[in-house]
Amino acid sequence: MLDRARHLLEQAGVDDIDRFDIPGRGAGEESDGTLRPEVERLIPALQSGSLFGGRRGVMVVDAHQLQAAEVDVVVDLTAAIDGDSVVLVFVADGSIPGRLGRMVKADGEVHPVQKMREKDAAEWLARTARERKVRLDGEATATLLQRFGSDIAALGQALDQLASIEGPITGAEVAARFSNRPDEPMWHYADALAAGDTGEALRRLSDFLTHGHPLALLAFIENDLRRRALAAAAPTVEVFAAWIGARPDYYPVTKAWKLRTAATDVELRRALDAVARADATLKSAPEALHRLTMERLTVALSRWYSPRGR
Repeated sequence: MLDRARHLLEQAGVDDIDRFDIPGRGAGEESDGTLRPEVERLIPALQSGSLFGGRRGVMVVDAHQLQAAEVDVVVDLTAAIDGDSVVLVFVADGSIPGRLGRMVKADGEVHPVQKMREKDAAEWLARTARERKVRLDGEATATLLQRFGSDIAALGQALDQLASIEGPITGAEVAARFSNRPDEPMWHYADALAAGDTGEALRRLSDFLTHGHPLALLAFIENDLRRRALAAAAPTVEVFAAWIGARPDYYPVTKAWKLRTAATDVELRRALDAVARADATLKSAPEALHRLTMERLTVALSRWYSPRGR
């Protein structure tokens, strides 16, 4: 999304880009006024492009987290923007709230951006390799995707480095040149558990542990399990969303709601108990046992997370 926002601003011919990140509820600096300090810093950029000189790009990231009073201020300032001096882009992982969302739809342009999946990355890699005349065999393509996942920026840099190799590039050549695995997103691991695919889950675990700490993954799993348990107990998705303090259309909410019947109450309790025991082991046992503990936990969770794992 950020790359798309930057591209739109560059197309508009801005001289430079000012980025402002909107904090979530309960986050950010404290303020006694109407606006949080992070939002107050946005005001000068919206008031006058002449303060900066030239045509300025303003990127407001996580605009869906603007609070009601902040939305009113931003709308009033946005309505008075000189389009020749300031180009404004809102980046949101969800619906932009209230008046601001209506104003964007009425007076601006909406550019939906789908999240990049590994399938999308594979298609992008094949297309870009052809464009750059880099010949990859099937094993080389698979190795690149294992190393870099859906990070197309890293994949592009890898293709640049491989461009000097003549003839079809093999998986062995890719593995020899790029020894590091990606900084693996934790949700890849959870998706493999939900699919009941033990082998894939173990591979995702190995990739994550290259850069991440097992306790961080345990915290993620525990939150995921608790969301699924609450979803299983809730009568409607709206009630479930209210219980966890999120919108019904928020992706983690809809995802947990769809999976609410994938595991029984007994299996969810077993999974939570196993996570708690793994947490205690990681905090008390020698580091040499940490990977083994996580591997055993992964095998067990892949049975309890999904009917396909049974």
